[in-house]
Amino acid sequence: MANENSKSWQFNRQINVSTLVQLVLLACLIIGSYVNLQRQLDLLQRDVSMLLQYQKDSSRKLEDLSAKSISYEFRLRAMEKSSPQVSAAGGGP
Repeated sequence: MANENSKSWQFNRQINVSTLVQLVLLACLIIGSYVNLQRQLDLLQRDVSMLLQYQKDSSRKLEDLSAKSISYEFRLRAMEKSSPQVSAAGGGP
């Protein structure tokens, strides 16, 4: 009797072909998803790096423009101070 119970509870090691194919396809899908995710992350990293570089370039250009604007403002003030009759007369003859 004990021998019959042990036989009925033994693990069945047989795997049919469809289960094996399903496992292989599932593994392929997981690997493909992982590879696709890595590729998307690489593209995202490249895009973020490019955006950071563009931001640095834009910031540098804005600083240059600001410095030029300040320089032109000082030049204009210096010109206005050097010729007070033009600014007082309105620039007309």
